Amino acid sequence: MKAAVEFKAQTRSEIGKGGARAARRAGFVPVNVYANGKPNVSLNVEARAISNEYFRGGFMNKVVALNSGGKDIFAIPREIQLNPVTDKIEHADFLAVDDKSVVKVWVPIHMVGTEKSVGLKRGGVLNVVSHRVELLCPVASIPAAIEVDVSKLEIGTSVHIGDLVLPKGIKPATSRTDLTIASIA
Repeated sequence: MKAAVEFKAQTRSEIGKGGARAARRAGFVPVNVYANGKPNVSLNVEARAISNEYFRGGFMNKVVALNSGGKDIFAIPREIQLNPVTDKIEHADFLAVDDKSVVKVWVPIHMVGTEKSVGLKRGGVLNVVSHRVELLCPVASIPAAIEVDVSKLEIGTSVHIGDLVLPKGIKPATSRTDLTIASIA
């Protein structure tokens, strides 16, 4: 499996509040990796490295390799906890994955064709209801973004989740296909 990001990690022996605080003082972020049917793994990752990737954007959709003791653990970020005052990462949770895993991720939506849109040229306004969509994806084919073409939309029409053109093997996480992504009012 190929990872988009690699982090060097250390096994964390001290678990709990005291161990997490000690890790943060030493310049690390305490990390938990949850695996289905396997014991959870507690690690420390260098704070600067994980912060750089997180604040660059798109981190929550990337496969990460956590290298601990010469062994790679492939995972996808599930939750990042930030300090409310300093915005430093205080804790991270990852979900272990393999080649066959299907994960639920939020993927950003990019609107294209706004300069050619018939409805916008007639004085309509593009109303973006959702800037991201939740998808079920195989780990190997998580898209960076989904493009929605609004060039053919008239005033009073909209784009729904069921109208999205998704890559092969990817489907919406919801069974409702009538949820609105964008409309022209």
